[in-house]
Amino acid sequence: MKTSMSSRRQTPFLFLSLVVGASTVLKAAPEELEELDPTIVTAGRIEESLMDTPYTVEVITEAFIEDNSSRTLPDALQFTPGVLVQKTAYGHGSPFIRGFTGRQNLLLVDGVRLNNSLYRGGPVQYWNTVDPYSLDRIELIKSQGSVLYGSDAVGGTLNAFSKSSGFEFEEAGQFFNHGSGYYEFRSNGDGSHIGRLETSFGVGEKFGVLLGVTGKEFGDIRDSGVGLMTNTGYPEQDLDLRFDMALNPDTTLTFVHQNVNQDGIWRWHSTIYNPGWQHDGHVAAPGTYKSRIYDQERSLTYIRVAGENPDESAWISNWSATISYQTGRDSESQDRSAVARVDRRYQIAEVDTLGFDLSFESPLADGDLVYGLDYYHDSVDSSGYRDRGAGMVYDPSFRPVADDSSYDLFGAFAQYVWRPTERFELTAGGRYTYAEAELGRYYDPAAGGDLFGATQHWDDFTASLRALYRINDCWNLYGGVSQAFRAPNLNDLSGNLTTRSGTPTLGSVGVEPEEFVTWEIGGRYTTDDRYFNAAVFYTDISDTITSVPTAAGSSTSVTTNGEDGYIYGIELEGAWEFTPGWTLSGFVAWQDGETETPAFFGGPLVEEPVSRLLPLSGSLALRWTHSSDRLWVEGRVLAACEQDKLTASDRADNQRIPSGGTPGYVVAMLHAGWQATDNLELTCGLENLTDVDYRIHGSGQNEPGFNAIVGAKLSW
Repeated sequence: MKTSMSSRRQTPFLFLSLVVGASTVLKAAPEELEELDPTIVTAGRIEESLMDTPYTVEVITEAFIEDNSSRTLPDALQFTPGVLVQKTAYGHGSPFIRGFTGRQNLLLVDGVRLNNSLYRGGPVQYWNTVDPYSLDRIELIKSQGSVLYGSDAVGGTLNAFSKSSGFEFEEAGQFFNHGSGYYEFRSNGDGSHIGRLETSFGVGEKFGVLLGVTGKEFGDIRDSGVGLMTNTGYPEQDLDLRFDMALNPDTTLTFVHQNVNQDGIWRWHSTIYNPGWQHDGHVAAPGTYKSRIYDQERSLTYIRVAGENPDESAWISNWSATISYQTGRDSESQDRSAVARVDRRYQIAEVDTLGFDLSFESPLADGDLVYGLDYYHDSVDSSGYRDRGAGMVYDPSFRPVADDSSYDLFGAFAQYVWRPTERFELTAGGRYTYAEAELGRYYDPAAGGDLFGATQHWDDFTASLRALYRINDCWNLYGGVSQAFRAPNLNDLSGNLTTRSGTPTLGSVGVEPEEFVTWEIGGRYTTDDRYFNAAVFYTDISDTITSVPTAAGSSTSVTTNGEDGYIYGIELEGAWEFTPGWTLSGFVAWQDGETETPAFFGGPLVEEPVSRLLPLSGSLALRWTHSSDRLWVEGRVLAACEQDKLTASDRADNQRIPSGGTPGYVVAMLHAGWQATDNLELTCGLENLTDVDYRIHGSGQNEPGFNAIVGAKLSW
């Protein structure tokens, strides 16, 4: 079996002959079409233009998020090639980036790591705890590897940049004060309301403050196949504060605080409110629980001092130091009670994370050296309760992870960009990582009770080698190889959660790190009115931590290093302003891959497709903008083919993935905006115009049917 799969790995690019397509979505407002070469900071921890970046990069601006009425951070990625935006629940969302999701992608806010040691395998809900209305832009670097930002950066590294007051662009020494109020209504189902108030003030070139508050009340959604999906709605409250001050002309102090609170998010697919779904011969099973509800809170606070030295002879040209503190609180309640039996369960996990990041940039010979270190420490408390008819009592067998535990992650890195000629540059880097987990109390079913004091640690060195060649002012080629590393976290070691369609999954203290190697080659073309990018990637997978049945036919799973494999794909994207005011954009993406996984713990290996693969997907949009830039209209079609490549666990997840796979779909939408006055902007969106009954592969509910969205933004 192993030899057969290895031979296929030697021909990863044969699929190119099977894909024909055109290009992608422009991730910027149409008025910015001439600015197709934005400045990127995530790819190299230094400021560089998109054309100088040896990775596949997606930049999603605040304007793009607003124009497309992106409800959540994951929704903002739905027009990104190579990304499958899976939603276990309407209040959750876990993008699959080049085939990887959850803890195998790295989420940052302003460069601060949000991934923590509680992240479980498969889709996670945490990406929806970043409020898109608080963001200035998003940078997604695909297949970057672990050199610059550490463990977990396998499929992609997403850096969400918070809004600021922009004090450095205001008139020097003058007080400024700006603000805005936004309201949005969504008609689908019971209706939804979103509101945001935002104010900024300060003294130009001295300091600035931005304060934003967002309130969301999402109603239950409806589609033409299932009808009203009761208990899919939820409330959310968000707060973001940012203070920037120039300590001197070359040094800036930044303080940021964010808080997100979401209550009553139902995993609808597991509950009796899910009647099941039938579509073109595909059948998804109904839910069985009386309720399954998540609450989650997250906060982030950081202080950063960053500076630059304008002296060309200086050894250090740029530097930054960041101290961060984060809190997270996740709880889940389940009611599995049957007619003659009571079974209610409650789990809660809390994590406090202290972080430190130090980064430097130094000119060196014909290039630049970026180097530094980072450290994150998690402190975790966890508890579980169960009611079998005599009331809710503490039950150690239902703790989500080990209680009174800690997790440390340290890394030291260096990356050098060598530019021997104007047309060619080579980027080489390495990182040393040390991870240590200390488990307090954790439940061992084999021992029939709690165990205490297990400690595990791992270290690793990862490397990356990338190159970029500028053919001319418009064309460049890029590519290379990047290693990624993911150390086991507390969930891998001691997790005790219900996954997929009700499958209990237990952690294992004996698991080892995951390792990945990605090869990529791509090319970009950019002019004042055109943009095109094509990329091909191939990722080799080793020792992935996964859950497999404890025995043949068992309904309980155990965590193990049981998966080797590969995944490869192609992504094409582009935009063309073919005449003033008219822009055509689109993308096409496709992936394939296989893994070898034990049929059960200690059992024979089974060769299967990669779980929840992105089907052949694409989008095409046509946008018209008035010459005054005050009025625009955009029509878009989004499509995906049927996905019938399923693993055994996919087929068992029958409340989310229908029999025979997830049907394909074609969805049309129309958005428009009008700058009615200098202070009033009106927007309108008509989504799912033909009321198509569809589900994104792997999701727990159907997408909303026809939905009218109206918004108004008043600025002062």
